[in-house]
Amino acid sequence: MKSVFSKSWKSSVQPRKQRKYVYNAPAHVKGVFLSAPLSKSLRAEFGTRSVRVVKGDKIKILRGKFAGVSGDVLRVDAKKGKIFIQEASRKKVAGAEIQVPLVPSNVIIIEPETKDSKRMTAFKRKKGKAASSGKPVVKKANVAQAPKEEKAPSKPSEKPVAVSKKE
Repeated sequence: MKSVFSKSWKSSVQPRKQRKYVYNAPAHVKGVFLSAPLSKSLRAEFGTRSVRVVKGDKIKILRGKFAGVSGDVLRVDAKKGKIFIQEASRKKVAGAEIQVPLVPSNVIIIEPETKDSKRMTAFKRKKGKAASSGKPVVKKANVAQAPKEEKAPSKPSEKPVAVSKKE
């Protein structure tokens, strides 16, 4: 197999080709793999569903041993596609404490890092695009609906039975 990244590769259901794509992807494509979904309130505020995780973001872990734990991102490993937070750590046999690597798709961003002006500009740009494209930026509140009327069960259609005459 060639180990060169292919721009023309579309998709495959074969796991080996999926792994090859991720492993051989260039840095700008691997950055896309580091995106995590935003909380529902942030989705409405920023007009986007997910953003790239950066150091300083406050996240909540949704899957795995540390599910429900919240904390700040300490480090983002773009090459391996993992993120590390202080609260997700374990002790090694020798007694040293290490952070457990997390997959960004298994976390949700609760509070993004706002010190980066370039990132905040991108948020504003995305919100503007969502507003101009006609997509609803803010979800509509659920309106109480009247209960639907129940229909009487219909009778199964009766088919004529063919009667044969015996002679």
